[in-house]
Amino acid sequence: MIEGENLHKSFGSLHVLKGVNIHVETGEIVSVVGPSGAGKTTLLQLLGTLDKADSGDIRIGGKQISKLKDREQAEFRNKHIGFVFQFHQLLPEFTALENVMIPALISGDSHKIAEKKAREILQYMKMQDRLGHKPAQLSGGENQRVAVARALVNHPDVVLADEPSGSLDTKNKEELHQLFFDLRNELNQTFVIVTHDTQLARLTDRVLEMRDGLILAENDD
Repeated sequence: MIEGENLHKSFGSLHVLKGVNIHVETGEIVSVVGPSGAGKTTLLQLLGTLDKADSGDIRIGGKQISKLKDREQAEFRNKHIGFVFQFHQLLPEFTALENVMIPALISGDSHKIAEKKAREILQYMKMQDRLGHKPAQLSGGENQRVAVARALVNHPDVVLADEPSGSLDTKNKEELHQLFFDLRNELNQTFVIVTHDTQLARLTDRVLEMRDGLILAENDD
């Protein structure tokens, strides 16, 4: 599903990624761990086409994305990659339903189709009673469920999550973690999760440990 080969990335004189190789199979949940500054988020941004590597190749679903032009990358990102962030980054002026519809509308779906898809995924998330609520009216756990629904609405090949439970309390954190595994088991969804949460990392299929811009170790569950 995901293949990254010899990925290098620098910001000025700071060499952040120093030849990273990563391979993720369809339906896997892989966690990326390591200290702050190890290059975890930079790696996730390259895999998600939010930034470009200085050198190296990335393939997702057999498509070589590292050579695409900016507009082609944006289209690929919208249709094939979902994102979940630590702070949900929902648009505060829109309802839960409207937030989830946005990626579908961007991809070219009609309003009717986008709303249907958004309603279905929010119902799956057990958020059907909160469709008309705006982020300020939702709990932290509910907002993160809406964020996951938004990531899934276009049925992406992979969901990339950056500290997705970092701002949640213990109960909501455990529920979000279980949701990821339910999605994998029921929808064969692929996840790459950057996390400092050791409990979550232990649950994942594989743990990739990063330090100083390299993947040092890989631990199978």
